[in-house]
Amino acid sequence: MTAPPPNDPVAVVLELERLRGTLEAGFARVDGSLALLVQRSDQTDKQLADHEARLDALERARWPLASIAALTALAGVVVALWQLATR
Repeated sequence: MTAPPPNDPVAVVLELERLRGTLEAGFARVDGSLALLVQRSDQTDKQLADHEARLDALERARWPLASIAALTALAGVVVALWQLATR
């Protein structure tokens, strides 16, 4: 079986069909890669939302520490002044 001449319409049609198949395979591969990237992006968004929620919870739980420290310092000052006043 010999290859048809390059200017033969059948050869052009066959080559176009081969190019079409190559393009379809390439587009399928690109679609698969894009789907994987979208999935990873969704997972990253979920992780980011989870970390934001955890950080907010930590910030809410931390605020009493400063208040407790200030009250303890104030109580120490009051006790020191009371001891000075009683001498």
